[in-house]
Order: sequence, then C-alpha cells, then structure tokens
Amino acid sequence: YNPEIPFNDYGVRLEETSTATREAFLKLLRSCTSERGFIKVQQLMDANHFLGELYDLTNIMNRWSFHFMLFGEPSATQPWGWSIYGHHVAFCCFIIGRQLVIAPTFMGVEPNVIARGDDTDCVLFTEEEQRGLALMQSLNPDQQARATLYQQMEDPLMPPERFNFADQRHLGGAFQDNRVIPLEGICAAEFNASQRASLIETIRVFLDFLPDGPREARLKQIEQHLESTWWSWIGGCGNDDVFYYRIQSPVVLLEFDHHSGMWLTNEEPARFHIHTITRIPNGNDYGKALLMQYQKQ
Repeated sequence: YNPEIPFNDYGVRLEETSTATREAFLKLLRSCTSERGFIKVQQLMDANHFLGELYDLTNIMNRWSFHFMLFGEPSATQPWGWSIYGHHVAFCCFIIGRQLVIAPTFMGVEPNVIARGDDTDCVLFTEEEQRGLALMQSLNPDQQARATLYQQMEDPLMPPERFNFADQRHLGGAFQDNRVIPLEGICAAEFNASQRASLIETIRVFLDFLPDGPREARLKQIEQHLESTWWSWIGGCGNDDVFYYRIQSPVVLLEFDHHSGMWLTNEEPARFHIHTITRIPNGNDYGKALLMQYQKQ
C-alpha cells in the first residue's frame, strides 16, 4: 500500500495502489473464500473492465476500480474485517480467529457473457438462474400461483415502493440494512422432499463463495429453519422468461433479479443483466451475531 494515498471514508481505490498491494488483496480474497468464490469475484471485477472496454471507459470502469476498506487490525484472535465495493461487487467479510462471516454481498453483471475470444471468456450467474427456474417449474400450478407475487416484472399492480430504478425488484439492496421485509409467497414447509432438496441446492449455489467449513455451517443453520423459509417469485417461469425470486427465513435472505439495461440498451429486463444479493436478517449482517457471541465470552 502506498502511504501517500491515505484511507478515507470510502477506503482506498485499488486502481490507485501498487501491483504489490493488488496482489496482496488477491491473496487476502483467496484466503477468505472458496476457490470458486475467489474466481467468481475476479470474474466480476474483470466483467466491469469488459463493460468499460465496450464503452471505451476503462479509465472509470476497469478490473481495479473498486474501493477496499479494512476494519480493525488483522489478528489471529481479535475481531477484524474488510470489504470491497464498487460497480456490481460489494463483499463484506468479518473474521474472528478461524470463524468468518461474509454478508451482505451484492454481485451483478451487465452483460453476463464475457466474450473476448480468450481465456477470460465466461458466462456468469447461469447456475443461480437455472436452479431457481427449475425449482419454480417443479411446483404444481397452485403452488406456482401462490408463490408468484406479480406476473409482470414491472407490474401495474405493484405499489410505488415495490420498484425503483436502481434496485428494480430487490428489497435488500444498498441502504436497506435491517429493513423489515414481510414474508411473501409460499412456505417451504409445503414442499416435497425433492423440492426441498432443490431449494437447498439453490441456496448452496448462492453461498458458493464461502469456504467449505463456514458454508456447511451456514447451510446447516439454514436447514434448521426450513419450515419457516419462504419462496417468492415475480415474472414468468417459462424456459425463456425473465424473473425475480427471493428466498427468505429468519436466518437468510437471498435475491435474484433480471434487470433492464443500465449501460446496454434493453428497456425491458433481460437475462444478460443480473443482480444477486445475500443477507443475514434480524440485524446479523456484518458478522454482528458472531461479534456478540465473542463479546459475551
């Protein structure tokens, strides 16, 4: 890190740091995530660069145009944390000893197909998309009807507060910490064994950025609340439809949304602009529950 570039309220911008600092950030990212998560965050950062290339704006949109913030002193025993945030990436990590919490996260991409014709080519968020759609299609017509909040992505039946230009259908986006979100849709208590397994696998995909131990601990916690987990949907559920879905319980909030264009020209939601959000409800984002447990010791 270059001491001539001081941290401020927004952290340090990685593009203004040295190559050694960026490499140190990648080592930190790798140490706190699964291998799949490590690759995914790098792909999202590169997707930002790809969008910059499309519009000849890599001076403001590139793979390093993200802010990094450090909280506390890195320690093997004391609480500390870090975050990275910028266009289509917000990733908050809290650590005590060998325990870590990564929440909230926001990850998105526009477009989701990176096609330069080299080894950076990839298609992002297809598994979250396909697993969510498969679960919805596995419901019987009555279950689908009750899960569906609105049939159109920008439905005239939506109250004014249900849609906004930036978050579109998301309820847990930026500046929504501790928002009280009513349960909607259909409860997983009504799902059969196959549907429950599909729900858990969808959740697992959302949490694939976590290392094995923390991910399995989170999944175990989430499964313990499966009887009070709700599934809700907006849009159609045909093979080519665009849609939004939310998984919500006392211990998890996950959202997936197909967006209309912000940089690209599609006025309607499309499958190549995707936003995802993960949160821990009831005030437990940012590792607050783990911190309180530590403080009681």
